[in-house]
Amino acid sequence: MKRFKYKDIEAFVFRLWAREVSGQKITRKENEIIEHWKIHVGKDMDPIHMRESRERVLNALEYYFKPHKEAGNAGHFKTQVYKIAAVIVLLLSVGGLFTYNTFFKQNVYLATKEQKEIHLKDGSVITLLPGAELTVDKSFPASTRVVHLKGDAVFSVAKSKVHPFIVQADGFSTKVLGTVFKISQSGKKKTVDLYEGKVAVSSEGVPVSYLKPNQKWTNFGVLHTTAIISMGAVKAQGKQKSELLSLSFNDVPLKEVIAVLEGNYNTKIYYPKEAENKKITADFTGGTVAENIESLAFILGLEVQKKENAYTLKKISQ
Repeated sequence: MKRFKYKDIEAFVFRLWAREVSGQKITRKENEIIEHWKIHVGKDMDPIHMRESRERVLNALEYYFKPHKEAGNAGHFKTQVYKIAAVIVLLLSVGGLFTYNTFFKQNVYLATKEQKEIHLKDGSVITLLPGAELTVDKSFPASTRVVHLKGDAVFSVAKSKVHPFIVQADGFSTKVLGTVFKISQSGKKKTVDLYEGKVAVSSEGVPVSYLKPNQKWTNFGVLHTTAIISMGAVKAQGKQKSELLSLSFNDVPLKEVIAVLEGNYNTKIYYPKEAENKKITADFTGGTVAENIESLAFILGLEVQKKENAYTLKKISQ
C-alpha cells in the first residue's frame, strides 16, 4: 500500500477529523483511502487488538475533550470521541506518525550529570537528581495524575483534592494529593522521604503505608518488607536522630529478616544455619528489641538466650 509523506498524513488527519466531528460527509477520495486500508491492512488486524487500541485512544483523548463531557452531553461526547478514536486508530495503521507524536508519545525527561528541574502542566515541580528519568503521558494532567520515575527525584506536587498524583517507581508507587517528598532508588533499596503533607506508599506484598511529615518509608532493600522511620532533628554531632515506628515482613527469608533487625537494633543475632531460608511473616511494630526477637523465636519454635548485646536463637532444650 502507498504510504503518505509526512505533510500529507498531517493534512489527512485533520480533514478527516473535522468531518467526523462536524457530521460532514467524507469525500469520495477519503473513502477510497479508507477502503484501501480495510482491504490491505484492516483484514489482517486482530479484533481484540483493535478494541484495546480504541480504548487506549479514548483514554488519551479524554483530557482534550473534557469541557464537552462536563457540559452534560455525555452521550454525544462519547459518540464523537469514538468516531475520532476510530479515525486515529486507522491513521496510526497507515503511518500516522504525526498523530502518534501529537497525542500519545510520552514525554521523557532525563537528568544526566546535573540535576534537572521539570515543570508540569498542573503546576507541580519535579527535581530530577543525576541519572534520573521521568516519563509523563501526553494526557497529563488527567483525572489521575500519573508519572513514571527511574532513579531519584524530589517532588513538589500542586495540590488537588480530587486529582491524586501518583508516582510509579520500580516495584512501588507513591500517591499524594499535594505535598513535597523525595523518592530514592538504589538497587533493591527504595525510600520515600516526606517533608510536607501526606502520602500513601504501596509496594507489592505488603500493606499500604501512610506517612506524615518528617517520616520515611523504606523496604531496606528487601522484597515484601515495609518500614516507617521517624526522622528527628539533627543532633549537635551532625547526625539525625531516627526512630523505627513500624516494621513488617511478608514471606521473607529468615536471613534477610535477621539482617534488617541487626541493622536497625544495632545488635547481633545468631540462629541455626538450616533455618536461614525459612519464610517469615511478622509485624514487629511497637515492640522493644527483646520483645521482637522473642516473637521471632516463637515463630521459629526456638528459644532465646541473651549475652551482653547479642541474642542466640537455638532449639528448645528437652
